[in-house]
Amino acid sequence: MKVGKFVLGPVATNCYIGINEETKECFIVDPATCPPEFVSYIKNAGLTVKAVLLTHGHFDHIMGLDALLKEFPVPVYAHEAERDVLESEQLNSSASMLGQPYSFSGADYVTNRQELRIAGFEIRVIYTPGHTIGGCCYYIEKEKTLFSGDTLFHGSVGRTDLPTGSMGQLVSSVRDRLFVLPDDTKVYPGHMEETTIGYEKKYNPFI
Repeated sequence: MKVGKFVLGPVATNCYIGINEETKECFIVDPATCPPEFVSYIKNAGLTVKAVLLTHGHFDHIMGLDALLKEFPVPVYAHEAERDVLESEQLNSSASMLGQPYSFSGADYVTNRQELRIAGFEIRVIYTPGHTIGGCCYYIEKEKTLFSGDTLFHGSVGRTDLPTGSMGQLVSSVRDRLFVLPDDTKVYPGHMEETTIGYEKKYNPFI
């Protein structure tokens, strides 16, 4: 799998494209915005978008959905516990932090440990509440890849002072559900640079 990375939106969110280089199928993780150059990259590469994966519902991970779905009408997946956050401009902080109220009600909701087959990849949903009540990560075991959203960062974790956040839940999610993955698992977070599970187990000061 090839992972394309675009840093998008007002708070520099990492939006990823997971690409099957054999079939040219792909999925998109957390479309913060949907600028023309992002769409052009997908089209010029001859990629077929199969789905969008949302790690959580904060505005800086979802504001590109409407424009993206106009170009590529595909399913959008999120954890079932995140429905209220996605559908509320107050809970997703778009109204208070961005001043542009936005909500999304078109998601297909998934559950913990559910397996999704998208673009030829087996993708496991890992429920990781804490940053938000319905935050999740997406794990592709064969590719040793984890899309961690704002649950786990390089040397840090997501903030928990926004609606539905809980530091206790977040620490438990990382310790009990992410740190059990192999050390060589590559972590693609929602902000900042990539890391590995092994590095975070050794050096992350929050866990």
